[in-house]
Amino acid sequence: MICLKKNSFVEGALISTIGIVLCKILGIIYVIPFRAIIGTQGAILYSYAYTIYAVFASLSSTGIPSAMAKAVSEYNTLGYYNAQERAYKIGKYIIVILGLICFITLFIFAPQISYLIIGDIEGGNSIEDITFVIRVISTALLFIPILSVSKGYVQGHRMMAVPAIANVIEQLVRVIVIVGGSYLTLKVFNLSITTAVGVATFGATAGALVAYLYIINKINKSREELKRDEKPKKEELKLTNKVIFKRIVLYSLPFILIEFIRSIYNTVDVFTVVKGLVSLGYDVTLAENVLSIVTTWGSKLNMIILAITFGLTMSIIPNIVRSATLKDYKDVSVKINQSLKIILYIALPMTLGIWFLSSSVWTIFYGYDKLSVDVFSFYILQSIINSFFYVLVDTTNALDKPKIALGTLFGSFILKAILNVPMMHFVKFIGFDAYYGTIVTTMLVQFLAVIYLLYKLNKVYKVNYKSSIVPAIKILLMNGIMLLSIMIVRLFLGTFETTRLWALLEIIIYASIGGIIYLILSIKNNMLEEVFGKQFINKIFRRK
Repeated sequence: MICLKKNSFVEGALISTIGIVLCKILGIIYVIPFRAIIGTQGAILYSYAYTIYAVFASLSSTGIPSAMAKAVSEYNTLGYYNAQERAYKIGKYIIVILGLICFITLFIFAPQISYLIIGDIEGGNSIEDITFVIRVISTALLFIPILSVSKGYVQGHRMMAVPAIANVIEQLVRVIVIVGGSYLTLKVFNLSITTAVGVATFGATAGALVAYLYIINKINKSREELKRDEKPKKEELKLTNKVIFKRIVLYSLPFILIEFIRSIYNTVDVFTVVKGLVSLGYDVTLAENVLSIVTTWGSKLNMIILAITFGLTMSIIPNIVRSATLKDYKDVSVKINQSLKIILYIALPMTLGIWFLSSSVWTIFYGYDKLSVDVFSFYILQSIINSFFYVLVDTTNALDKPKIALGTLFGSFILKAILNVPMMHFVKFIGFDAYYGTIVTTMLVQFLAVIYLLYKLNKVYKVNYKSSIVPAIKILLMNGIMLLSIMIVRLFLGTFETTRLWALLEIIIYASIGGIIYLILSIKNNMLEEVFGKQFINKIFRRK
């Protein structure tokens, strides 16, 4: 039986990351049979639905849950247990209404959204097809919000195991519906590809419902650990429901806006890539394929790396709020530096490794295709910048500096929207394929945002990065040695065949060699303690 217990920052980050990594692995493994079942056009249709759904899901399920984690952490730190329970109830009421509004909006305006995606372009998926799958997936907005706010409530107590398991359950159910449902629809009942994709998108609804039932059951069985029945203290009586409601709304607005802007990064590509490439003379099928790579299929592989970021974010918000509530800004600085070191230590070698093996990685999941491999091998490099960008935005917002976080995010989004098409023209002008332009734009604007946020955290909270400089240099050198080593090995082994079996063999060989080299270098340079902390490493070994 999984019990609810508090976790330290690094423990929480590790638990959250493991859960998210498992989800992402499930989220890409299913792609192999799913794409084989529905084909390229079905995969593109699926990516349309999910990209648009992601915007509405972020609106209805991110702001309030993140605000919930922040508010519960704050009240829990102060010992206001009755207030935290009232905050949870109020948050649930707000989120149900918001989810209902988002569902109705997406369902009604699905045809107009579909037209914005493809306009009058013919030869690919129709407006009717896109409208249907968008409407099916919109039903998930009735369950995702209430699930998310319940996760936020538990995370606010710095209890990460149950939300992590709920994430895995949600993804597992979703994958079963996607693969099983699409197969039965096409191969058994002989219905259309559009219907099969519609059944697959319903997996999001089924997964959310099952995961919600699980997490509610755990919350109800853990009343004592969560102190749900505590009587209010004298100081809490001043915190009326109206005061708590205002606090949740004020906390949630920045998170909602942040996630909304973050999710419409992809919609910039959705609304510009196909039209932009077609205007430059590219075939519509090629343009749609490129779009599906950067918004869905390549993004799924990138998410393995970004899982580290999401795990850190889930852990850092309640922990950093606790430190800020106690006005322990030295600890705030320590946690921020530790987050940066963890990202660099884990995400950089993963990014370089997947880049090095990009052809084999793509072949394993989707089958070999030169265009897809070329686009993905460049697209994967933006993962490391994305990782720093997302953690720094969420950290800045958690420290009650939403104007800085929102201003940076909105500024980078505006630059992305302005530069996306011109960058395609520029990249083609200098002799490269135009579709690389959208990736260059994302990397450029997010890199500038990372530099700015590091500067603002230093200026406002006196975050000192000196403790991270030497470890960062060591990590960069270790990655350089690892990459050079596997490149030398490749000179002797040569190029592998472009089949799934040979691709798997290549990944096993190079991942093993690279991993062993990186681990040896880490031990010799004492990087495990440097990055994760001596206390955490000792705790891990004692458990063993």
